[in-house]
Amino acid sequence: MARSHNDIYFSQEHDMARKTIREFVRKEIDPNVEQWEKDEIAPLKNIFKKMGELGFLGLVYDPEYGGQGLDYWYQVILHEELGRAKALGVPMAVAVQTDMATPGIAKYGSEYLKQNYLKPAIAGDFVASIAITEPDAGSDVAGIQTRAVRDGDYYIINGSKTFITNATQADFLTLLAKTSETGGYHSFSHFIVPTNLPGFQANKLHKIGMHCSDTAELFFDNLKIPAENLLGKEGEGFIQQMQQFQHERFSILPMVYSACEAAIELTVEHLKQRKAFGEPLIKKQVLRHRLVEMSTQIEALRQLTYHIVRLLNKGLDATREITMGKLYAGRLAREIPDACLQMFGGMGYMAETPITHYYRDLRILPIGGGADEVMADYLAKREGY
Repeated sequence: MARSHNDIYFSQEHDMARKTIREFVRKEIDPNVEQWEKDEIAPLKNIFKKMGELGFLGLVYDPEYGGQGLDYWYQVILHEELGRAKALGVPMAVAVQTDMATPGIAKYGSEYLKQNYLKPAIAGDFVASIAITEPDAGSDVAGIQTRAVRDGDYYIINGSKTFITNATQADFLTLLAKTSETGGYHSFSHFIVPTNLPGFQANKLHKIGMHCSDTAELFFDNLKIPAENLLGKEGEGFIQQMQQFQHERFSILPMVYSACEAAIELTVEHLKQRKAFGEPLIKKQVLRHRLVEMSTQIEALRQLTYHIVRLLNKGLDATREITMGKLYAGRLAREIPDACLQMFGGMGYMAETPITHYYRDLRILPIGGGADEVMADYLAKREGY
């Protein structure tokens, strides 16, 4: 879908990066999507290694650890182009690697953690996962019950996590656990947990969408990790996680508007070819007007995202704007694929119709990374309502 004035935001270098990422999606992801969807898993170690060699997994990270040291426009380009993939399972897996499991290591990690976990993750040698959600604690992060108890030079971890993306293939987890029974936000700590240790188990879960993104419930039974795998300071994990959420929610925005835009393009092509009542459906005013409304909503989310990038590149706090974006993106992720599927009529209900990928895959985004209701409640308090 044509857009003007992109030169306001993007340089020739940005455009070259976009072309490279778009070509990667076209050659390495799209041709394999149907098979990966059937398998309910994508070969992340292979995909990530290729992405790591191209520098995609560390665009904004320090070159000392294999990153590119670039600005946030490059990160937006990455997620915009991935969001146009024919299914969103792999884009979600990449976002976990680049914007969920590793930002905390880059910001709070010791040199040991950066060398042994961040660097291989950027190179694509390690698959990373973020382990926060539990059976009784999702958006209510303070309700988690997984515990890590200090025992000399080690921590012993017991508990469970669920709905964890990349978990069946992950080499390590960035995990949040309770380290104190005193209560309050300083009762939690972050840990980097290798998955090849005794006491770790991952059971695959089956979802209604994002089929090629592996998701699992995790169990920790006296899993023993070195104390040096503590991320940051003990008792600061909750605060660190709240900051990490800003990276996660930010990464969702371009994915949503790009995927919604791709869904509209599919729909327009269908409406041009499908005839009803003696003419192509695209001639029906009610459908054309709805398409215009959806395109306007997409542009509004894109421009809010670009505003957030300007704030981030200036080193400013964008928590309010990112939260607003996440809330609005969640709404579009539900409404636009649903409207597009409706325009396909009965064909939209057939599993093999491409529009169904967007309908199924985008539905998780108003839930994951903080449910819409939680975003709205936070904003209401922040705005003083």
